[in-house]
Amino acid sequence: MNFNGKVILITGGSRGIGNSIAKEFVKLGGTVIINYRHNDAAAKQTLKDIEDLGGYAVSIKGDVSSYSFTKSMINDILNKFGKIDVLINNAGISKIGLFIDMHEGDFDSIIGTNLKGVFNTCHSVAKHMIDRRQGSIINISSIWGEVGASCEVLYSASKGGINSFTKALGKELAPSGIRVNAVQPGIINTEMNKWLTKEEKEELEGEIPMMRFGEGEDIAKLTTFLASEDSKYITSQIITVDGGYIKDKN
Repeated sequence: MNFNGKVILITGGSRGIGNSIAKEFVKLGGTVIINYRHNDAAAKQTLKDIEDLGGYAVSIKGDVSSYSFTKSMINDILNKFGKIDVLINNAGISKIGLFIDMHEGDFDSIIGTNLKGVFNTCHSVAKHMIDRRQGSIINISSIWGEVGASCEVLYSASKGGINSFTKALGKELAPSGIRVNAVQPGIINTEMNKWLTKEEKEELEGEIPMMRFGEGEDIAKLTTFLASEDSKYITSQIITVDGGYIKDKN
């Protein structure tokens, strides 16, 4: 796979899975734009990681739950780089807790970032990709979008929405040469799961057939494949990367 000359926008690109995806594209020659919401230190570190790899990246700070910001960001990228070849929607937040303890603000925040953020970026970039008759959009979902997770009802709902959105948009944009797919990770070794105690982590690992959490690199390598010409006949698909966990639970 070769992404020389390709421009890749990654939302939520400063940490965790987003950081891994950014570095994987850079290793393959891509020019990466990292969007992040508030963690300046993490964004700076990601840019340094990419520089150390001999790559080129820029960062853009802002909240993709805002349509006006997202539209402005896309326009700025197009003005500077002339195109967006690949869009990776990775920005996501979660809140652990009982559904009855959640508030309307929690719903608005989680759905706003996780699902509306995907709408905002896709809607802002779609016409550009249609005009060029090429492009790849990859949404980072979650296994909880398929099977649901107790104490993560709002997060599960947002990811389920991403799955349906991906399937529908992929069909609609396919005649224009644009592919839309999603990756739904299982339990990945990122900051989002740092709240687990040692005992909880060991218990979860015991339920996964591969007996370990996934790594960001596991998601990044599939993402670059889906963005490449090696997957040119794949669209509207939700691909699970979970070490066999869902099948085991079912």
